[in-house]
Amino acid sequence: MDSGWELPPWTVTIFSGLGFLPVIAAKRDVMPQNEIFLPVAALAFWTFCVLTLVPLRRVRAVNAGKVQIKEFRFGETSKVPGEVSIPNRNYMNLLELPVLFYVVCLMFYETRWVDMPVLWLAWAFVAVRVAHSLVHLTYNNVEHRALIFGASYLIAIAMWGLFLVRMYG
Repeated sequence: MDSGWELPPWTVTIFSGLGFLPVIAAKRDVMPQNEIFLPVAALAFWTFCVLTLVPLRRVRAVNAGKVQIKEFRFGETSKVPGEVSIPNRNYMNLLELPVLFYVVCLMFYETRWVDMPVLWLAWAFVAVRVAHSLVHLTYNNVEHRALIFGASYLIAIAMWGLFLVRMYG
């Protein structure tokens, strides 16, 4: 009969390599696996919020006479002011690196490996992506954006690394 008590394969490898096994094994599936969808949903919600800014800024600029509507026919031309084009650029940013975040979150869910370290990394990723957007959409300091982007990049790598260690470690 399966009691539900087992060690993940990566812990057995690590602790066996050190010459001992832990006395207490973790209960499988103690954490609800669907918890991973909270940071996923939070980042998706934030992406929708940024997307909402795109038409708002465009309509305001056209109505104020800062740009003609024809400048948006094929995206945005160089005649579109920065304060109008930045929300669109930030929206595109939220559809680039975060795709890798969404995929690894689904993989953690599917393999039932969602635990506190995974959730901490997921929430950290969401926090730095929101921070990146806020900098981009407000005072737009490139150095600050680069540092924050770097943090999100490292967190994404850490999530993928953790997944691969659990899969193949």
